[in-house]
Amino acid sequence: MFMDVSNSYKSIRFRGKGILNCFYFMNTAEINIPETDEVFADLLKEQMGDNGIIGSVVKGNIVKLTPDFVTVDVGLKSEGRIPVREFGQNPELKIGDMVEVYVDRYEDRDGNIVLSREKARREEVWQDLEKAMNANERINGIIFGRVKGGFTVDLNGAIAFLPGSQIDIRPIRDITPLMGISQPFQILKMDKVRGNIVVSRRVVLEETRAESRAELIDTIKEGTILDGVVKNITDYGAFIDLGGVDGLLHVTDISWKRINHPAEILSVGQTVKVQVIKFNEDNQRISLGMKQLENDPWQNVEDRFKVGEIYKGKVTNITDYGAFVELEDGIEGLVHVSEMSWTRKNVHPGKIVSTSQEVEVKVLEVDPEKRRISLGIKQCTPNPWAAYIEEHPLGSVIDGKIKNITEFGLFIGLTDEIDGMIHLSDISWDKSGEDAVKDYAKGQDIQAKIIDVDVEKERISLGIKQLVEDENVSAFDGFKKGDTVKAVITNIDDKGVDVEVNGITTNIKKSDLSRDKAGQDLSQYNIGDEIEAKITSMDKKKGKLGLSVKALEIEEEKKALEEYSNTSSASSSLGEALGEALKKK
Repeated sequence: MFMDVSNSYKSIRFRGKGILNCFYFMNTAEINIPETDEVFADLLKEQMGDNGIIGSVVKGNIVKLTPDFVTVDVGLKSEGRIPVREFGQNPELKIGDMVEVYVDRYEDRDGNIVLSREKARREEVWQDLEKAMNANERINGIIFGRVKGGFTVDLNGAIAFLPGSQIDIRPIRDITPLMGISQPFQILKMDKVRGNIVVSRRVVLEETRAESRAELIDTIKEGTILDGVVKNITDYGAFIDLGGVDGLLHVTDISWKRINHPAEILSVGQTVKVQVIKFNEDNQRISLGMKQLENDPWQNVEDRFKVGEIYKGKVTNITDYGAFVELEDGIEGLVHVSEMSWTRKNVHPGKIVSTSQEVEVKVLEVDPEKRRISLGIKQCTPNPWAAYIEEHPLGSVIDGKIKNITEFGLFIGLTDEIDGMIHLSDISWDKSGEDAVKDYAKGQDIQAKIIDVDVEKERISLGIKQLVEDENVSAFDGFKKGDTVKAVITNIDDKGVDVEVNGITTNIKKSDLSRDKAGQDLSQYNIGDEIEAKITSMDKKKGKLGLSVKALEIEEEKKALEEYSNTSSASSSLGEALGEALKKK
């Protein structure tokens, strides 16, 4: 329908079943319609009988039902249709029922009043939520979906946004257990115009945590046993949430047995039973322990693991200095690298044993106070050094191959596992140093004599020169330390004189030629002179002889004094007694 208002009146166009259909013009008489919007709106209200219910919830009567729509009369000039789905799934409705609906606007394109059951329910919920927010009260909701930056929460029909940072006090990897269950939330912000609601679960937890913390601090003391939840895991331990307060569970207090990292036993979110082992009231730091709830395996350990006995164990850790072997849960012993093999020296323990390997060990020492057990692996097998010496006693002549030549001697391979050493001084009677080894090469087969054995230190000393008798050895026959011998000077230098005694050449130092400075004057000695000296040292093995004229003079003077004191008590002075003794000499 079209209506034109001429001249001073506005031209207004209406279509369909518009609200001016109620106007019926019998002719083209003048209609005085003011140009103001306010008066026009008043005219509409007058025609529709509006009582200010637009945007409010009213009760209406169901007048018609179809599979898709419910027609409701709310007492206005027209009726409204509401989709059945807004009444929920499988609603039980019948004509004549009274329902609460939201008046959205007067007309849709077909001239019907626009009503909404969903908005009516939402309006009720919004009113309740506003009251809860103003009163700072918690409301229950259900997390039902994920969105960018957080989650969606159903607050009894109103949809709220839960930011990811507000879901818990600590980060949560999996929130699946929190979804689909009713739980309390705190409303942080509401915007009815935009339909936005922001809620927090974290605020609720923090308030509850603060209350629980205060109660827990009042009751906590050393020795208290509590249930906690693993909150975080580090290299040095784990932080346990005791319900409002955290405690540290150090890695050494998790278990009596060795663990390399707390994650081997614990996981985030795991519930554990712990004991308070230390509580500092000043800074409220709590130290916790799990192993303290179990019996100490080191009690009476010496009764279970006796020194000298052999046991089976498992290698748990390998270091540069040895390997740790677990004998039972919580009991570990150390096999030092020196106790691993009779023959393999200077090798890393990892080349002898491997982690988790089962080995036989012998208990060498037990110290319950220091919680230490010393173990040995090599002691569980025969000692090849002892076995070799049993077959080749001291003085035996052996065949071997030169394995290595060093600055201090030759290493000879006696078996696949055992080596012996020939010192430079035991290679030749008449050669020494580099001259002694220049005639030998690596890989050369040689003979040697066993001249010394130390099974505990795993050493076998060999000698080549001992295979033949040294001419100097016979020259020592009849000599002993302290004897007086005659020596012939063969050479003179600034440091002393070289002399020969019974074919043995040795040196007398200048300071040993006399006890007096005058007697130490080398100018008074000539090659070929014969002097008397005292034997101060002898080494038949090395062919060395130590002589001293000074020692002989001291000895003679002492004897003279003793002799005179026994035979000449009439002497008036020590000088006279000494003179008489020297004259007799």
